[in-house]
Amino acid sequence: MPAFTPQPAMLASIRIVLSHTSHAGNIGAAARAMKVMGLSELYLVNPRQFPHEEATAMASGADDLLAGARVVDSIESAIGDCALVVGASARTRSLAWPMLDPREFAAKAAEATREGPVALLFGTERTGLTNEELQRCHYHVYIPSNPDYSSLNLAQAVQILCYELRMASPERAMPAVEPESPKVGSADLERYFEHLERMLNSVDFIKAENPKPLMAKIRRLYYRAQPSQEEMNILRGMCKAVLDTVAQK
Repeated sequence: MPAFTPQPAMLASIRIVLSHTSHAGNIGAAARAMKVMGLSELYLVNPRQFPHEEATAMASGADDLLAGARVVDSIESAIGDCALVVGASARTRSLAWPMLDPREFAAKAAEATREGPVALLFGTERTGLTNEELQRCHYHVYIPSNPDYSSLNLAQAVQILCYELRMASPERAMPAVEPESPKVGSADLERYFEHLERMLNSVDFIKAENPKPLMAKIRRLYYRAQPSQEEMNILRGMCKAVLDTVAQK
């Protein structure tokens, strides 16, 4: 079977659904977490306070997500058209639900966006998803954490799962890095070792009559390091500067 390639607009097909959120600040912090990772679809099911100045303050620049958030009065209104619904919860249940870790969840979400919207559902801060809410989900995603202290803030959980979604998406991007210059060739390394040995002799670092043991170790170091041509130019310049200084004395 060929490897699956997510559609270019994968992240735009994923909605974060916050159910019965108690604290307005958590809505803003969740919006910030979403925007940092490139998600924009925020649904709020019966939030206690929204809109609210605390939400705006905690959004820290993600005001557009708050302005575009869809406030609905039922879970059905938020997830009814979704091809995949996954519930995030730190609690296991007496009736086990198919469970995913965050990476598995992101892979399934990426694939499901080919069929339609995907919803990631979070419950209220104090108790999380109710059993009834979780039973509306295809899967339960659980964030592995310290068993002695597994308390994650709502926005922290949103951030972790949005990060995994971004890593599963073709929309992720790494900062542009200047390409490294080519590795130095064997002939250039030999010329450098000759230059280096002259320099080390000039400052009495090695004994001219028996340089082999030390130079063998130096060779091993440089072959392990595999310097680039640019780095070799710097090293050759250092040798030349030392030799010129010694010659002037």
